[in-house]
Amino acid sequence: MEELDLLKKSWKKDEHTFDQVSEAELYKMLHKKSSSIVKWIFIISVLEFLFGIMLSAALSFTKGDENNLQMIKDWGLYDYYVTSTLLIYAIVFYFIYRFYSMYQKISVIDNTKLLITSILKTRKVVKQYIAFNLTTFAIIFIIVGGFGFYYGYTEGAISKGNLNPEMPLNVMLIAVLVLIVVTAILTFVFWLIYKLIYGILLKRLNKNYEELRKIDF
Repeated sequence: MEELDLLKKSWKKDEHTFDQVSEAELYKMLHKKSSSIVKWIFIISVLEFLFGIMLSAALSFTKGDENNLQMIKDWGLYDYYVTSTLLIYAIVFYFIYRFYSMYQKISVIDNTKLLITSILKTRKVVKQYIAFNLTTFAIIFIIVGGFGFYYGYTEGAISKGNLNPEMPLNVMLIAVLVLIVVTAILTFVFWLIYKLIYGILLKRLNKNYEELRKIDF
């Protein structure tokens, strides 16, 4: 933002002579920077989406994924699994579309108030996107982990000759506690990653917002 700071200093030196020109130049610079930030938000979300697809495709060839899929079928949850997977992808794709639409819109805006509104809307959608991803991860991890633990316990008991195994309450409570702790830790780690990537962009976008408010008011 060095160019922006220099421009503001120049503006203050002679407010009467260059007020209108400097204000126009300042808006132009903020508009360009804001448009670039929203473009990067869109690009990163696309890369994240593609990475998720490639990771899922790679894991689908592993023995562990085959066992998990068989477990889901054995429990009669395959239809729910497919439906929820498609729904999650559809929602993520919707967010990506929103980011693209906001980039297209912010690129052609020529009004300070509209630019401020677009920046606020972008910040809101990004936060919703992050919240959705973290919440979805936590829910899926707990569900899959819970079923996996129970399935593993019962299969182990059956292999030892217990044809009707029941998980003891203390074992169940320990499993739930471990799942909650691990889920919380992993979710926090992913939140830090999102904060690092999207947080930097949102911080820059917020700085542009503050500068635009000074112009508009």
